This record gives sequence, structure tokens and C-alpha cells, in this order.
Amino acid sequence: QVQLVESGGGLVQPGGSLRLSCAASGSIFSLNYMGWYRQAPGKQRELVARITTRAGDTNYADSVKGRFTITRDNAKNTVYLQMNSLKPEDTAVYYCNALTWDLKASWGQGTQVTVST
Repeated sequence: QVQLVESGGGLVQPGGSLRLSCAASGSIFSLNYMGWYRQAPGKQRELVARITTRAGDTNYADSVKGRFTITRDNAKNTVYLQMNSLKPEDTAVYYCNALTWDLKASWGQGTQVTVST
């Protein structure tokens, strides 16, 4: 079992930046991927970015490429999402996700990101 605790959401103006953090605890040894999803009102949850816990390979949604960066600190069992050049369409609840080698998924509680003037 993996537990995830997120932090770092908030209100920011268009063009601004935020950094989300996700700290994992529990069965850390079993993790393969960690990543971030988001869900805007009336829309389906979508993958934003993910990273492999060992090699550090990354994947990004096309809509955030060049603006968002996902990184990991294995010593702290923490994944970060640096979000730059934020747009109003980035407004959503952001969820941390962890996937084990045997395909068990865990989710954080979600953190609200609002991009608005």
C-alpha cells in the first residue's frame, strides 16, 4: 500500500508559476511510476506528466510540453511538478498518482490549481 500527500496548489495569474509536491510513503520499493493527473470541471481526468522512479524517464501531455517539468527526489520519496507559463485552461484539481510494478494504483487527495486574473 502506498500513501500519497500532495501540496503546492493555489491561485496564480496567467503566465505565473506553481510547484506541486507529492510525498509517498508505505511500499515505496514497489513503485514503478509516479505522476500527476488533473481534472477540470465537467471533464475527464487526464494525464499531465509521469516519471519512472528508477530511470527517471518522463512523459508529458502535449498541452503542457515545454511548460511543465516533472522531477523526483528518491531520497525524499517525493515527486515535483514545476508548472510555468500557466494558462487559464490549466485550472483543475491535480492528483498525484503512483503505480506499482504489479499495476496497483494509488491516488492523492487532490490539490486545486486556479489560473485566473
